[in-house]
Amino acid sequence: MSEDTACFSKHKIVPDILKTCPYKQLKVTYGGGQVVDMGRELAPKQVKDQPKVEWDAEPDALYTLILTDPDAPSRKQPKYREWHHWLVVNIPGNQIDNGLVLTAYVGAGPPQGTGLHRYVFLVFKQPHMLTCNEPRIPKTTGEKRPNFSTAKFITKYKLGDPIAGNFFQAQWDEYVPQLYKQLSGKK
Repeated sequence: MSEDTACFSKHKIVPDILKTCPYKQLKVTYGGGQVVDMGRELAPKQVKDQPKVEWDAEPDALYTLILTDPDAPSRKQPKYREWHHWLVVNIPGNQIDNGLVLTAYVGAGPPQGTGLHRYVFLVFKQPHMLTCNEPRIPKTTGEKRPNFSTAKFITKYKLGDPIAGNFFQAQWDEYVPQLYKQLSGKK
């Protein structure tokens, strides 16, 4: 564990999601130049589009990327822990666009009045190509996103500890109702 990733313990991501901190910090950059920096607050309107995610990848290895919110609907009452925002498997190297998207990316959407939520990016090196029976979830639905378990997914596919991670925090802003509309499948 590096000094950077010790923030995972400080912010209780360990033990809320993981048993151990990632070894390295993921580089996550959003289109407007917003950089995810180990718990720094970003606004939902800043993270609405899929970011660029980079890590020290072995070119011949396969990876899994998870983005999850353990604080749904709030940190005090996380009855939907975890609400997953993005899940991609079989990523060659760090070429996310060439991986298999199980859950399409959606940005932060914390309900109004629920305070800060943690949005956690994790990358795992896969032992082999995965054949997954998880549902394919498009960006136009919130169904099947609540009550995801990173720990159960890791165990099921024998992913081990995350090789890299990062996270930001966000709270409600005026963009969130647009995201809810998108997730309801309405135009």
